[in-house]
Amino acid sequence: MSGAGGLVLGIDMGTSGARAVAMDEAGNVASSGAAKLAAFSEDHRDPMGWWKAVQAALLEALAAIDPARVRAISIDGTSGTMLPVTADGAPLAAPLMYNDPVNDPAVLGRIAAQAPQESAAHGATSGLARLLAFQSLPGIFRVIHQADWLAGHLSGLYDVTDENNALKTGYDPVDRCWPDWLARTDARVELLPTVLPAGAPVATISPAASDAFGLPGDTVVVAGTTDGCASFLATGADRPGDGVSALGTTLTVKMLSDRPLFAPDYGLYSHRIGDMWLAGGASNTGGAVLAAHFRAERIAELSAEIDPMTETGLDFYPLTKPGERFPIADPALLPRMTPRPANDAEFLKAIFEGIAAVESLAYERLASLGGPPLRSVRSVGGGAGNPAWTAIRARKLGVPFLPALSDEAAAGTARLALAGAREAGVL
Repeated sequence: MSGAGGLVLGIDMGTSGARAVAMDEAGNVASSGAAKLAAFSEDHRDPMGWWKAVQAALLEALAAIDPARVRAISIDGTSGTMLPVTADGAPLAAPLMYNDPVNDPAVLGRIAAQAPQESAAHGATSGLARLLAFQSLPGIFRVIHQADWLAGHLSGLYDVTDENNALKTGYDPVDRCWPDWLARTDARVELLPTVLPAGAPVATISPAASDAFGLPGDTVVVAGTTDGCASFLATGADRPGDGVSALGTTLTVKMLSDRPLFAPDYGLYSHRIGDMWLAGGASNTGGAVLAAHFRAERIAELSAEIDPMTETGLDFYPLTKPGERFPIADPALLPRMTPRPANDAEFLKAIFEGIAAVESLAYERLASLGGPPLRSVRSVGGGAGNPAWTAIRARKLGVPFLPALSDEAAAGTARLALAGAREAGVL
């Protein structure tokens, strides 16, 4: 518990559990904690299970620091997860998770008829569809997002959200308001929370939460974000043209822009982050293609045989099955992975080159849609640890590859807490 100066807390509520980090004013992580959701509930839709996991992760992080140093706290949640609540935050029904569809043709029809084409409120898994599904419950006060509900346990307020979580519920991030067309979907707009910018101070911590965690009574609760935005912020990317590539089962690219990008054909919309915009897209290429051909151990062996500074001369578009989302929007796009070299290392290299070419095209697509030229890339996900693939990607993309400061979403939320603490004048 050594050290001086103020600290902030960031909490990430993910699909499998909660993580918390304490961060100092320079952005260094001072402590962390984690808790699995399964340890508290067998039902991932159980809000009390969420809160118990958050409590456990937070208490673990606090055990390694002096809680009296904490100045602010912020939390993120899974995008689109929503629940109906009473004025004191009691859930009125089981939440609808980020991937739970609302399969009501009447609801989806009203949204499709009224929502602008570029709105993120379209579709069966939108926050707006969930509002329409919940709004007739007796005793309802608000329909709020997962992060809002958890933050309410810290502030005592269950009617505040942030611009990032609100996006899929129909919020207009350009005009910064709930738009008039929402009422024409028959949505009860009075059930929507007040929206603040991500990183804005919300309120001081409630006396109950202050006592429960041993935090100062003037600790500021700061508006949070979605888990995806938090993961981006955690890397340290903070200027227009900064890109982050997530090399997991699929390839996801995100980039900060100085203007909003909306392209419905590509499923592309923009989150507001301070004075900038976070836009990105997800391809169907990625680690799933590698796993379809090689075990992880074999990929490591073959990668050691690859010379990343030479070209195979092959032009692969690696997919496991037909269909692509971004940077090419074509549900019938065929995989292109022939001719297959007889040498396994050469075949793996051609796949690496193909995925890197898709990654490069993805950033070019963002620029063609109005974004800035790519200026740097930070990499996260399992594929980021492969040196041969990284060298191929760096050669194809032609921009500096910078280290990600963290791959923990909680660290990104802590950065929002830092911004809120500074805005509130407590740091």
